Amino acid sequence: MFRSKRSALVKRLWKNRLHNETSGENETCLPTSPDGDTETKCVAQSMLKRLKEKQLEMLCESIETKGGETTGCVLLPNSDLRLGKRSVAPHILCCQLWRWSDITPNTELKRLPHCESADDPAYLCCNPYHWSIQQKTDTPYTNGNWSKSSRLKITEIDQIEESVMGVSTETGNTPTPRRLDFSGDTTNGSSRGPHWCTVAYWELRQRVGRLFTVFDSSMNIFQSLPHGGGLSLEVLQQGTQLDAVLRTREKIGFGLVLSREDTGVWLYNRSVFPVFVNSSWFDTPNSRTPVVIKLLPGRSIKIFDYDCVEFLKGMKDARFVDGPYDPRSIRISFAKGWGPTYHRQFVTSCPCWLEVLLNIDR
Repeated sequence: MFRSKRSALVKRLWKNRLHNETSGENETCLPTSPDGDTETKCVAQSMLKRLKEKQLEMLCESIETKGGETTGCVLLPNSDLRLGKRSVAPHILCCQLWRWSDITPNTELKRLPHCESADDPAYLCCNPYHWSIQQKTDTPYTNGNWSKSSRLKITEIDQIEESVMGVSTETGNTPTPRRLDFSGDTTNGSSRGPHWCTVAYWELRQRVGRLFTVFDSSMNIFQSLPHGGGLSLEVLQQGTQLDAVLRTREKIGFGLVLSREDTGVWLYNRSVFPVFVNSSWFDTPNSRTPVVIKLLPGRSIKIFDYDCVEFLKGMKDARFVDGPYDPRSIRISFAKGWGPTYHRQFVTSCPCWLEVLLNIDR
């Protein structure tokens, strides 16, 4: 009975594998020939034999729900597997088999916040939905344009007091933290500590629902999700007759993950449609045109770097800014882009979008 259940789990996993349909030959990707497929199957089955039945069940659940269910880590020894004349890391092979058939060992993967095996030197998590493809973008603040001595560390942010409320420069309506004081006693009597950001959900020019204050280091924002906590937009949303809004709501799905890490804020696209993001960290100084980045499904991107806080303060100079400016404000649109390369010029023309207001020094 034990062998029968285990065999059924392995068969389910193999049945749900991806097939590499990319053109050309790339020996770093999964082989597409019958012999190569047999070889990959042998290696995969050998790898799966090392997993306990409970881990196989978690892996099946994660793959069959396409990451909809938050499952635990699937651990394998941190050593490469032999695949013909080459070797491959076990987490790369699992991602090739069940998530991205065309990734290579050179693809930069980023561990997601809910993965708990980051500090384990002996084992590596091979759950493909504990990983994302890291997307990089050029920013004006990567060339040492701010003082290294004025870096704002995450440990300092953890000690910040909550402050009085102001008004959003994006829309004029969303209350945001106004000022943060790093001097003196910074304890606030709360075991959770101060919040690190506030999230507002918008449909076109109308804010929908209450503000959501974020204390945990990461948060899911979604339309529909089998299980798991976070901000459910479906609960906030009201009745509307606008087709554009209704169609976009259907595309939000599993949504996204916002996470605060040691050096900045990261965004992970958990849905099957792209999201679009603008942050002061992306924008070019002296330009009135926002830089909007398209983030594909399964990708992660850093959307704010705490090292650039002092540099961004200088951006408030009237010579550089046309109208109100808040470097702490980040805008994220689901499925629809805006800006100079899209027919929507302003984020307030997007059907469903978020305003993320960071709780850092103004």
